[in-house]
Amino acid sequence: MITVIIAEDHQALIDGMKSFLKNEDDIQIVGHANDGLTLIESALKLKPNVIITDIRMPKCDGIVATKTIKTELPETKVIAFSMFDHDDAISQMKEAGASGYIMKNSSLQTVLEAIRAVSQGSTYFINEAENEYDTPKNELFFSSREKEILQLIAEGKSSQEIAEKLFIEKSTVDSHRKNMSKKIKAIGKNDLTKFALERKYDYL
Repeated sequence: MITVIIAEDHQALIDGMKSFLKNEDDIQIVGHANDGLTLIESALKLKPNVIITDIRMPKCDGIVATKTIKTELPETKVIAFSMFDHDDAISQMKEAGASGYIMKNSSLQTVLEAIRAVSQGSTYFINEAENEYDTPKNELFFSSREKEILQLIAEGKSSQEIAEKLFIEKSTVDSHRKNMSKKIKAIGKNDLTKFALERKYDYL
């Protein structure tokens, strides 16, 4: 389970993300914050796997909050969530320890992809002009759920059949497939079904 805290001074954005993510079986929203100081306090208390944070917030901005959190919780991954795609802002968040940077006008599907990517050791930086998805070239990271889906793909199951067998939504299966396809492309593989049949993920 990927535990997540969302920090944003507009509650409506938090509510929208919580509503979207609550149906994902591998993600749990454990807290939220409307300012930087509350984010730091919540993070140190709840120790989430992933934090999504605005850069400009009351009391303490996202850059300072990220530096503080990463000092105390180096394993926690931080994704910046911003209206600004300036290189300076992206660089500052990278220097603070962020593993991702996405725009507020990105789709909720992008938010979901970013969460899964950083939780598994990748980075995810996106802005209006480009989409950069970096997976370590010599490593692949698959969650237990992804390995289940890969096994069922190898057995020739369709996304609908996989969804019914695992008691999840077909859209969730499709999202996992898309995420896994991006991962294997980073090591020169383009066919997810063929990769599943190789069963090399059994040893990851």
